[in-house]
Amino acid sequence: MRAVVQRVLEASVEVDNQIIGKINKGLLVLLGVGKEDTEKDIEYLVDKIINLRIFDDKEGKMNLSLLDVKGELLIVSQFTLYGDCRRGRRPSYSDSAPPDKAKVFYSKFIEKAKKYGINVSTGSFGAYMKVSLINDGPVTLLLDSKKVF
Repeated sequence: MRAVVQRVLEASVEVDNQIIGKINKGLLVLLGVGKEDTEKDIEYLVDKIINLRIFDDKEGKMNLSLLDVKGELLIVSQFTLYGDCRRGRRPSYSDSAPPDKAKVFYSKFIEKAKKYGINVSTGSFGAYMKVSLINDGPVTLLLDSKKVF
């Protein structure tokens, strides 16, 4: 499971000219599910993201988590995170989970995140989405549950 995590002042996702998810201060998570992912990958990545200490404390040091700052979470599915661009000019998505598995894992990821008692908004799985954000910092991190990077 892979995620691009961006610390934001605000973020939203739009489908068919309708805002379907919106947050204020918090984290935008672009989430990709791999074909080899298991429930353990969900557990690991949700816990890692919720507890990342990437918000500033009173001294301006990144020392606080999403929970500490009572931030919000916007989770958007993005299978292209598994795009392999090492050969040729067109990415291969052979490591992405098939849509039926990816949708189940995306939903489980959302439910696990909600158990932390934070405001969670989402995109729409499989839809064409427009994602808007104001990155705070900017702070952008790449996470992989298999610890590839």
